[in-house]
Amino acid sequence: MITLKQVEKCIQLKAGPYYILRQINLEIQPGEFLTIMGPSGAGKSTLLNILGMYDNEWTGEYTLFGDAVHRLAPNKRSVLNKQYVGFVFQQFHLLDDLTVAENLEVPLSYRNVSRSERSAAVADMLDRFNIVGKKDLYPRQLSGGQQQLVAVARAIIAKPKLLLADEPTGNLHTDQGREIMELFKRLNSEGTTIVQVTHSEANAAYGHRILKLRDGMQVA
Repeated sequence: MITLKQVEKCIQLKAGPYYILRQINLEIQPGEFLTIMGPSGAGKSTLLNILGMYDNEWTGEYTLFGDAVHRLAPNKRSVLNKQYVGFVFQQFHLLDDLTVAENLEVPLSYRNVSRSERSAAVADMLDRFNIVGKKDLYPRQLSGGQQQLVAVARAIIAKPKLLLADEPTGNLHTDQGREIMELFKRLNSEGTTIVQVTHSEANAAYGHRILKLRDGMQVA
């Protein structure tokens, strides 16, 4: 399903080239739950952004569902992203000028989903995450934990084939975090492929295997 070959990301500094990622070779099978771990600055979030096709400045080969991403123009990558990917950003990336309900509806607007189906899906997410009372509020009116719940709900509302999560429970209380991880486990059991970045050993235990990064490289 996902194959990376010799993927690298390098930026040019005055002192010379600096590799954020170097020689990443990775295969992720359909229905797998992969955890990426490593110290700060190891390249974890960068790798996740490449997988999600939010970062286009890299070299190497990336194949997703048979599509050679490395050969696609950025606009074509964006189409693939909207078709297959749900993403829980570490900084949430909610749209400030949209309400909670409107933020949740955004991923559905990219797909062939009727207005009535969109409304039903949004109502289901609001109820599932116990944020019905927040539906007409804007992100700035929410706490960090509430924004995180909305971000997770938005990532899964369109039932993506690939769910990418960058520290998905970082702003949540322990019980809330456990509920989110149990939800991920259930989605994974239903066929969703998941790749998460986390520092939490407890969260990592929900996955099938761990990829460790250090200084932008895979740790054997």
